[in-house]
Amino acid sequence: MQASTSAAANEVRGRRSAEDVENSKTHFRVCRFIIETGVKLGMRSVPMATACVLYHKFFQSASLQVYEPYLVAMSAIYLAGKVEEQHLRTRDIINVCHRYFHPESDPLELDGKFWELRDSIVQCELLILRQLNFQVTYEHPHKYLMHYLLSVKSLLNRHAWSRTPIAETALALLKDCYHGSVCIRHKPQHIALTSLYLALQTYGVKIPRGEVEWWQVFCADITKPQIETIMSELLQLYDMEAKCT
Repeated sequence: MQASTSAAANEVRGRRSAEDVENSKTHFRVCRFIIETGVKLGMRSVPMATACVLYHKFFQSASLQVYEPYLVAMSAIYLAGKVEEQHLRTRDIINVCHRYFHPESDPLELDGKFWELRDSIVQCELLILRQLNFQVTYEHPHKYLMHYLLSVKSLLNRHAWSRTPIAETALALLKDCYHGSVCIRHKPQHIALTSLYLALQTYGVKIPRGEVEWWQVFCADITKPQIETIMSELLQLYDMEAKCT
């Protein structure tokens, strides 16, 4: 009896694990959709980041089996534009998103299909607001990373700084973290510092050590295990990217 119960429990865990992997793939693809369409819409980095956070926050308590993820993503883009004061027209969002899935198609006509989709985006926006209890403003890692980059630049000689794209790599890593829920599981300061830490490691750049590690000077409440945890989660996203292509 115990053996059969254990086998059933293992089967349930296996199904859940497989479902979690598929859900993670879906979220990765949808956030890639948010970022790529955001670029085409001319969104700044922070509004795009807010759209991804809104999406991840929504699906913390909502099911992919109940809500269409790409509709939630389109509404998150629309709402993020309002939150970050970069207002986007629903017509532009609809047409850019439509071209994402149908690259050769013309813009949608202002017919019943268009207005139905527009109404769905607006209704979904209200759903997101209610689901998140209207708490839709977030502190992002971007400002911390810029501060950390300026500090690191002052610590390195200008040749070491100029011959390696540390800033570009750190910013790219930060942008990529929004493809997964790592962006909502950790403090913005910790994400910013880990992006910089990984960029420095990538190019083998060493920062002169004082009485404490440089990263402790920048962010006193982070530990080495926390940095390693965030790095691991970020690197897992690159594995996910390979599985989603």
